[in-house]
Amino acid sequence: MNKLKELIAGKRAKIGIIGLGYVGLPLAVEFAREGLETTGFEVDKAKVSDIAKGLSYIADVPQAEVREFTRAGKLKATLDFSLLRKMDAIIVCVPTPLRKSKDPDVSYIVSSVGEIARRLRKGQLVVLESTTYPGTTKELVKPMLEKTGLKAGKDFFLAFSPERVDPGNPKYGIKNTPKVVGGITPACTRLAGLLYAQAIDKVLEVSDTETAELVKLLENTFRAVNIGMMNEMALMCHKLGLDVWEVIGAAASKPFGFMPFYPGPGIGGHCIPLDPHYLGWKMKTLNFEPRFIELAGVINSSMPEHVVSRLGEILNTRGRTMKGARLLMIGMTYKPDISDPRESPAKDVFLLLEHTGARVEYYDPYVKAMEIEGRTHRHCAGALKKLKTYDCVLIITPHSCIDYRALAGKARLVFDTRNATRGLKRKNIFRL
Repeated sequence: MNKLKELIAGKRAKIGIIGLGYVGLPLAVEFAREGLETTGFEVDKAKVSDIAKGLSYIADVPQAEVREFTRAGKLKATLDFSLLRKMDAIIVCVPTPLRKSKDPDVSYIVSSVGEIARRLRKGQLVVLESTTYPGTTKELVKPMLEKTGLKAGKDFFLAFSPERVDPGNPKYGIKNTPKVVGGITPACTRLAGLLYAQAIDKVLEVSDTETAELVKLLENTFRAVNIGMMNEMALMCHKLGLDVWEVIGAAASKPFGFMPFYPGPGIGGHCIPLDPHYLGWKMKTLNFEPRFIELAGVINSSMPEHVVSRLGEILNTRGRTMKGARLLMIGMTYKPDISDPRESPAKDVFLLLEHTGARVEYYDPYVKAMEIEGRTHRHCAGALKKLKTYDCVLIITPHSCIDYRALAGKARLVFDTRNATRGLKRKNIFRL
């Protein structure tokens, strides 16, 4: 332990990161920035090639930094997992999707840990960052690594640290977002905390890996449940003939006891639609029914249908039907000003509209093409110049590069699901 501690504190430790995606690459860049030699392990040849050329494929990671650190020899990427044996610390940042049954799919974790186990040596630190259910590190990862004959906390060190990446956030990134770590033993926790302290401003050590795993799930379940509440509030306000955005805005003026969340066409991204189901699945294995999680899931997943139903009502006010209507969807990403469409509710809305017989196009300067149920749909670059040709413009994700005041002035009808046209009172604007 002392040797590894000295290597980390002296910034001479070699860091390996498995998975150079939205989580892994920003983390690798932060370690490289602090002078730690960092190697990314990938199965995607294109990503390895881009890193070798000094190219960034993640919007939040400046290309100039990737180029600088690769030229300095502090950042590299490889397809050769045999090099894991040379690493002093290995961080796993691979996806953890859900199966169609909403059960956790930990196959990427299993595959990565299998690669580590084949090269595990004494004195290494292994940290799992992939979001997962409480108990994964201790019940799944630890036994796989201990099959080598080495013991966690004695021969090697094992911890969990939840990723907290928020793509497109201009204020909080890897460095200034506090890092939570929990180890299999106190020594594991301290070493993991020391590792992250080299690149991150504040590190919070918790009791164990299960606590650290649950922290991540609590954070995103909190958001999913509160968004679900606001989505239901939007439904109620529609029934009452009230403006949900005005109600939320007025409530948010209270300086205590209220935190604003906002409704929308559904939830998307790599965390909020998925993470609560990890906790829900785990609790069901313990014969506990997670009612808040399930109710929020039902409400949030029903919002695309509500959007389509409302749009039908809006078109009816102008004597139009959904079948044959020309519709333009604005924004296909799951949040504003990013190029990430993962789990975006826009995909569900698009499909539902097509099923009604509507003719649907989309405009999103961040997404030139996207796959929806095996078909490639392409961004209509000239859509904003022909707004009058559409029966309705449907705002799904508002991007700051779009002038919504001008859009509302040119379009026949606007259905704004995200309050992008706030402050505008026009007869052609309808809100969620």
